[in-house]
Amino acid sequence: MKDVDRKDADSLRSARWFAPDDLRSFGHRSRLMQLGYSEADFKGKPLIGILNTWSEINSCHSHFRERAQDVKRGVFQGGGFAVEMPSLSVDESFTKPTSMIYRNMLAMECEEMIRSHPFDGVVLMGGCDKTTPGLVMGAISAGIPFIYLPAGPMLAGNYAGNRLGSGSDAWKYWDERRAGNITDEEWVGIQGGIARSAGVCMTMGTASTMTAITDAMGLTLPGASSIPAVDSGHQRMGADCGRRIVDMVWEDLTPDQIITESAVKNAAIVAMATGCSTNAVVHLIAMARRAGVNLTLDDLDALGRTTPLIANVRPSGKGYLMEDFFFAGGLRALMKQIEDRLDTTCLTVTGKTMGENLEGAKVYNDDVIRPLSNPVYHEGSLAVLRGNLCPDGAVIKPAACDPKYYVHEGPALVFDSYPEMKKAVDDEDLEVTPDHVMILRNAGPLGGPGMPEWGMLPIPKALIKQGHRDMLRISDARMSGTSYGACVLHVAPESFVGGPLALVKTGDIVRLDVPNRRLDMLVPEEEIAARKAAWTPPEPKYERGWGWMFSRHVTQADKGCDFDYLQSDFGRAAGEPDIF
Repeated sequence: MKDVDRKDADSLRSARWFAPDDLRSFGHRSRLMQLGYSEADFKGKPLIGILNTWSEINSCHSHFRERAQDVKRGVFQGGGFAVEMPSLSVDESFTKPTSMIYRNMLAMECEEMIRSHPFDGVVLMGGCDKTTPGLVMGAISAGIPFIYLPAGPMLAGNYAGNRLGSGSDAWKYWDERRAGNITDEEWVGIQGGIARSAGVCMTMGTASTMTAITDAMGLTLPGASSIPAVDSGHQRMGADCGRRIVDMVWEDLTPDQIITESAVKNAAIVAMATGCSTNAVVHLIAMARRAGVNLTLDDLDALGRTTPLIANVRPSGKGYLMEDFFFAGGLRALMKQIEDRLDTTCLTVTGKTMGENLEGAKVYNDDVIRPLSNPVYHEGSLAVLRGNLCPDGAVIKPAACDPKYYVHEGPALVFDSYPEMKKAVDDEDLEVTPDHVMILRNAGPLGGPGMPEWGMLPIPKALIKQGHRDMLRISDARMSGTSYGACVLHVAPESFVGGPLALVKTGDIVRLDVPNRRLDMLVPEEEIAARKAAWTPPEPKYERGWGWMFSRHVTQADKGCDFDYLQSDFGRAAGEPDIF
């Protein structure tokens, strides 16, 4: 961009804090000097906030302490002034019952941190499942230039010569453990070999799904989401982010110029082509609506019907992991394969169009990144269902389950809580057949609370012993993006608020028809109405605090689980803070 198009230093947002010759700016400048900086360090320079979600218990982000230094290096090289600030680290591994309860808290923290501080632009450092949507949602609402730095996937797992994929193999080997096929020594070895470095899950789980979506939306440097966390290229990418955000400030390149309806559609198409996590539905809808784009479940299903899955990466693909995807050309190569399906005129954080960013991208292994003529699955990763069990929608990942369940009819086996379900599936005398349909309810946004990743219900031990490894399961919960199987998720409205899932009884016949996008209980309408009339609401989960606020304002899964008062159509965003 030419110099004539660049902002003047006096028009920087931070100039309101530092430029005037009065007592308030004296205080601001003196406090920076107290921190050891001279005026030469910050005067007339863009002040860049580095929002870092590092913590000692978030293994996905364990390299972020060092990576923040790479970002700072780039900011200073680019002529900016860098300030690192800690942000809520909503890790999925240790936060219970789920970090989803705190995604919106991170979004609020991010928005208010940006608005209340003298940042001209920000670099968002995230990667673990909820950090990507949380940070992006908040930064969209704040409205200043930002660039997203993805944490990157960890190295491929390995034990006894077998490549292990995080999450996917945990489920696989846990079933074998329950069947008595794995020793204590092997179990400890698998635990140590499945996660070998810093970084997010190296399968196409929720973390890699969301960073790919953000990449495809134009919010990262091109292909940044594919770089492994411990690759030296990730360090270089961090410094590049620091240099680029300084230029974005001078260019006044704000998120509203990037996140358009076409950009959101591009992100959804890329998600489908990668074999994305089912969680992408909830997060992408929330991100889009923060930007004023009314993305719906039906929009996503329509794109899923016409977008082939071409990333042969687990769990939807076979054998390969994110490291293989990176070596095969990464996200730029995948997007180049489907370039004619994308709007390549969309602007990105580079200041260039997506089409310009994709120039020269190549596929180096066409078994990992398949051509359109040889897809992993003929449609996209996800399908949206409707029916009398889910009038507002439900989601399934057909590419990651046995095709025999695409059309299935069987008797319901209903559980009202996870402990009840867990006790039953460990009972080897449980009366269950492979045709049964397991249902877990009261696990949605309010019922969970927070819609925990409980949707991949364990196969009953009685069936495990018989050699079965999949069956139809239905829940208003989510499941990890690393999971697989015939799991119908995000049933809306959820059972906790009286959705139809609350009315199913054990023994009712349930029918799934993926080709026709239907999910129904074969119960007469008058019987359903009678059950509805007799239903009584459960006790609230919270009576105070964050949970109380969450319960009163979170929307249902089909609306993205954002807070009603944070969506763009609720009211105007707050203006610049007063400085007196």
